[in-house]
Amino acid sequence: MQSVISIKNLSKTYADGFQALKDVSLEIEDSEILALLGPNGAGKTTLISIVCGLVNPSSGSVEVSGHDIISDYRAARELIGLVPQELTTDAFQTVWQTVSFTRGLFGKPAKPSYIEKILRDLSLWDKKDNILMTLSGGMKRRVLIAKALSHEPRILFLDEPTAGVDVELRKDMWDVVRGLRASGVTIILTTHYIEEAEQMADRIGIINKGELVLVAQKAELMRKLGQKQLALHLREPLERLPGGLDDYELELSSDGRELTYLYSTQGKRTGVRGLLSALQGAGVEFKDLDTKQRSLEDIFVTLVKEQS
Repeated sequence: MQSVISIKNLSKTYADGFQALKDVSLEIEDSEILALLGPNGAGKTTLISIVCGLVNPSSGSVEVSGHDIISDYRAARELIGLVPQELTTDAFQTVWQTVSFTRGLFGKPAKPSYIEKILRDLSLWDKKDNILMTLSGGMKRRVLIAKALSHEPRILFLDEPTAGVDVELRKDMWDVVRGLRASGVTIILTTHYIEEAEQMADRIGIINKGELVLVAQKAELMRKLGQKQLALHLREPLERLPGGLDDYELELSSDGRELTYLYSTQGKRTGVRGLLSALQGAGVEFKDLDTKQRSLEDIFVTLVKEQS
């Protein structure tokens, strides 16, 4: 797959000495959805701001479809749409006016049919004549996406796109993003909602303390780092774990009615068969069991803790 954004050895140190990014290198592929995860202050917004030309890097380079973001800024920026975290809109303009005006800022000729399509896709058509200050937070977020798409970019950055948006609107926006990717737009999003990355992304990047901890295909990340959890629902509650089970990583629930066993799916043996035999030997009976795959949120928390 061809890279549409090439980031090499990118670093950023602000005037107060704070190093927001440390030697970040990343290739972003054409027509993919890449989710960048990280805690507050990890460097996600700084990375996006540099690629979009809003912040100058201290060192390193970024190319967008072969255009250097500094020496060939205009060509690079024309390919990018940005939806910022902040709800910054022109409060006294209508939805139609602000989206059309943004298109004009990029030197694009008027194209009412395209603006109409964007507004319809984002369920904003019935709000086209509304003054922006009268809209809800979720609708203002949609207007920001419409503005970012107004000049027909090939790449869309979404910085916390669903922050403050209710669950129903969030799912609608996921559908919009998937539709954009299907039309050939590359999507890079930052999010605090792990489910958002799990639902939408092709690849996951985890950034912490200005460093890119890893970038991997979502399925591969889950396969390599995921664990399974076996829950055993006991016939009779236990006060404590019986002897002979020390070799197994077991956790007894507070009510004594459930045993939880974590195991890796990567080894030749999971230990489940041996555990069941050991439980039988200890006289522990269970009435049901179920397994659950470790979530992306669990993996994210573990990786961030390991780096801390």
